[in-house]
Parts: sequence; C-alpha cells; structure tokens
Amino acid sequence: MVQSQKKESAQSVTPASQQGGSARNDAETDASAGALAGTESAAVADLVAVELDEQDRLDATRLPFIVRVYGVLVLLDGLVTLPIVVLASIAAVKSIMRGELTFDAASLTAVLTALQALVLIASAIALVVFGVLLLRNRRRYAARWAYVLMPVTLAEGMLSLALEGLGANLIAPGVRMALLVAVSVACDPGLIEERRLQRALKRMDDRSAYESAVKTGMLGRDPSGKGYIALDFFNIFWLFTVACVFGLAIETVYHMAMYHGELQDRAGLLWGPFSPIYGCGAVLVTVSLNRLWKSNPFLIFCASAVIGGVFEYATSWFMEVAFGITAWDYTGQWLSIDGRTSGKYMVFWGLIGVVWVRWILPRLLRLINRIPWKVRYSLTTVCAVLMVVDIVFTLMALDCWYGRMAGLPQDSPITQWFAMNYGDDFMANRFQTMSIDPSKAGRA
Repeated sequence: MVQSQKKESAQSVTPASQQGGSARNDAETDASAGALAGTESAAVADLVAVELDEQDRLDATRLPFIVRVYGVLVLLDGLVTLPIVVLASIAAVKSIMRGELTFDAASLTAVLTALQALVLIASAIALVVFGVLLLRNRRRYAARWAYVLMPVTLAEGMLSLALEGLGANLIAPGVRMALLVAVSVACDPGLIEERRLQRALKRMDDRSAYESAVKTGMLGRDPSGKGYIALDFFNIFWLFTVACVFGLAIETVYHMAMYHGELQDRAGLLWGPFSPIYGCGAVLVTVSLNRLWKSNPFLIFCASAVIGGVFEYATSWFMEVAFGITAWDYTGQWLSIDGRTSGKYMVFWGLIGVVWVRWILPRLLRLINRIPWKVRYSLTTVCAVLMVVDIVFTLMALDCWYGRMAGLPQDSPITQWFAMNYGDDFMANRFQTMSIDPSKAGRA
C-alpha cells in the first residue's frame, strides 16, 4: 500500500518536474536570444560609432595645400566677378532706359545675353561660397557645392558657345570644370571612404574576412540611405557612358522597326556608338529621382515624363541657337511643343524613367562594381579623358560645319583641317538626323 502511494507520488511529481525543466529551458532560450540581440545591438552601435568617428576624423583632416590655394583663387574670382557683372548689367539697363542702347527683347541674341548675365551672377555667388568652404575645411559641404557649380559652369560654357562660337572663350569654363571634378573627388567623403575601404581590403589576407567586408554593402550606394546611388563622379560617368550606348541602340532599333528596316546612323558624337542626349537624360533622371527610387511607379513616371520633356526641349533649343541645327521636329504630333518635344515622347521618357530607376539602376550599379579594384580609377580617368576629347572634337566639327554653311572664311589651320577631314559630306553622313540652317542661330 505504501509502495503504491510512493509510486503514485513519484508519477505525480514527474510531470511537475518536467514542466519546471521546460520552463527553465524556455527561460534559458529567452536569455540566450536576449543576449544575442544585445550582442547584435552592441555590434551595430559599435559600427555606427566607428562610422561617426571616421566621419569626424575625415572632417578634421585638413585639405591639401594646393586645394586651399585653389579655394583662395576661387574666392577672389567670385568676389571680383560678382560686382563687375552686376554693375555692368545695371549700366546696360540704364543705357537701354535712356535710349542710348537698343535692345530687342524678341531677339534671340538679346535673350541669350541676358541669360548669360544671370548665370555669371549665380556662378560668382556660388564661387564665393565654395571658396569659403574650402578655406574653412568643410569637406562635405565643399563637395556638394562643387557638384552645384558643375552644371552652372556647364551652362556658362554653353551660353558662351551659343553667343561667340567655339574658341578661347571656352577655355576658362573648361579648366574650371576639370578643376571642379578634381576637387570634388578629393573632398567627397563617399569617394574617400571607398578608397579607404579599397586599401583595407587589399590588406586582408583572409578570404572570409574579405567576403564579409564586401557583403556589408554594395559599393556606390548612397551612404545616407536617402537615395539609391551615391552621386559621385565615378558613378555618374559610368551611368552617362552606358546610357549613351544603350540609348543609341534602342533608338536605332526603334527607327528600323518604324521605317521598314532602314538603318540610320543616329550617333551624336564624331567617334564611337554614343548618343549624349541619352547619357545626359539618364544622369538628369538619376540625380532628380535618386531619392524617389522606392516611390510609387506612377509618381516616377510623371516626374520622368516632365523631366524628359523639358530636357528634350532645352536640348533642341540649344542646338538650334548655337549651331542652327535641327535634329528632330515633332510638329503636328500629339501635344507638340514648338516641334521640340511632344506628348508621345514624354510618355516614352516616363516609361524609360520607371524602368531605369526601378530595374536598370540597381543592376547597372552591380555591373559597375565589377570593375576590378586595381584599375577602378585609372580606367575611369582614361575613359573620361577619351570621352571629353570626343565631345570637344565633335563641338569643334559642328562649329566648323556651321561656319562653312554660313559662308564664314575658313582661313585658320584648325578650320582648314576640319574642312579636309570632316567636311560637309562627312558631317551629313555621320549626323544623318541633323539639318543645319545658320539663319536660325543666335550668335552675336
């Protein structure tokens, strides 16, 4: 009887002990999970602290002496140019009001001159701010202002080209653009961090350490997390180049499909399969919509359609006022605006923008990251130089073509060389979509 009671007591105690052990196991599991979560949180906090320390160290590092000297020159340039342009503009306005100077507001040359004055004022103000930031060693903000100055300098050069043609007037904007690219590369924290990571990866002997470092994030991504891609010179250049090639390929195939297999050379540069309008459009869409890459596709579509339409109109207008060139005419099409853009092609720009931002851009960034470390910057530099040479020679060839069509004397060695090597027949065959009429240009 006693033994049976002990057995029953043991049986009754066993489930309770099992429940107690299970509870202890659950508690130990929860404790382990909490410890693991705490370890991960601590690791994340350490990584954030290291990143902040690295940014503080970078901001505290003084810029090279030559960059600070350039900052002094830039500051002086802005301080001297700003009052000269403002006072000259005020004097011109007073002369017009007194009747001493004729001004035809409807004249294309007058409009271009007014735009040039406004751009020069904006450029001078930006140069003052940029120079102060360089002297105060504000790397991060200096890099941002360098990227602001690049399109302003480009606009200054394009207006000078439209008013005066291709000559010594473009040397100053060209030199400034080259210096801005160099300074932005030296100041941009994103590029500096990428080079630091490159040196760190080269020092890693353990393959697993290398792979874990690479897996922490794709190079070229926006470090702030607000946009998808870091808007530095390295990424922008390769986006431009790839878009030039693929845009030309798509346009060529589209033309063949629409015109019964007709093959037409639709390139936009003297050498190579490049159409810079697509490269510039891709860069413009990327810069404008970089922070909208997670947004609703319809929003991206609308924004891309507007951006593409404005860019296409501005490009057509500039080519006409600078060289008298008409590369396309959409007159008579749905929602045509002066024949420079239309509703149909704005829809195309919107669709291309959605595909570009949501599908092509991530894959293209992975493709860019396949460029080997050892040749990453040297290859980019060489290709950028070749692209600049191609663009400059194309502008010179177009300018000489304009001069020949306008009946200007071709008595310099440069114009004679272009007339011999890139004459009217060559230009008409190379740029088959373009027609030139010097009377449409707005040159002074």
